[in-house]
Amino acid sequence: MTAIPAPTAAATSARPLARFGRFARRNPTVLLGAAILIFFLGVAIAAPLIAGDPMLKLPTRRLQPPSPELWFGTDHLGQDVFARTVYGARVSLIVGFSVAAISILVGLVIGLFAGYYRWFDNIVMRLMDGLMAIPAILLAIAMVALNQGSIAIVVAAIAIPELPRVVRLVRSIVLSVRELPFVEAAIACGARTPRILLRHITPSTIAPLVVQATYICASAILVEASLSFLGAGVPPEVPSWGNMIASSRLYLARAPWTIFCPAIALALVVLAVNLLGDGLRDRLDPRLSRRL
Repeated sequence: MTAIPAPTAAATSARPLARFGRFARRNPTVLLGAAILIFFLGVAIAAPLIAGDPMLKLPTRRLQPPSPELWFGTDHLGQDVFARTVYGARVSLIVGFSVAAISILVGLVIGLFAGYYRWFDNIVMRLMDGLMAIPAILLAIAMVALNQGSIAIVVAAIAIPELPRVVRLVRSIVLSVRELPFVEAAIACGARTPRILLRHITPSTIAPLVVQATYICASAILVEASLSFLGAGVPPEVPSWGNMIASSRLYLARAPWTIFCPAIALALVVLAVNLLGDGLRDRLDPRLSRRL
């Protein structure tokens, strides 16, 4: 009888690398989007360590071009564009992730009950139709105008218009899943409604909601930048990519770096989130994954 040799340490350590290589070849968009997003997350977290004071104004160095000392140059107030761009990543990522989390969690709860209870469905859908009729930008401007501008108000103003999309998505899934045999079997066995919703129906909504969360995050980052550009977002003194573009638009011909740096950072973050969402959709959709 021949003995089977035990796997060596090198072979064991090579297995995760081989699996990662196969995953990278099959899901390049997920890998690229995640890498860019992790980079900006790391930059935002390490902002106090890698960037100076974003609020410091030195008129003697106003509109200086990029240099080894000032990587992104300075704006018309003498502020370090690199420091403000790095700290602006915090605002955009906080708004994007917060809006996505709030919209998904609240929309999941409402959508579950709307899809399962017919009487509740009629009431909720009419409310969602009313919310969808209100332009998101106008609602956000109205909420910020009625309250003092802050990140919390901006998050709430962007999250409310995103709710109908999530509620409709979850409701459609619940309406189709509740008619399947395993749900009917659970009802026949006497399972309670909370158990049916949590254990049998909610898992079917996870994959679509993960993909939807990435698109909501990207949309929220763009809306926050638009609101800040219009002066209806975070306060002007808070470093934000939208604020930076708005305050420097008059100096585009003389100091283009004051606009291009935050604009490129904004484009890269939105691109990364969209790439991640497209890759997750291809990965989590069973029909598409079989083709891949």
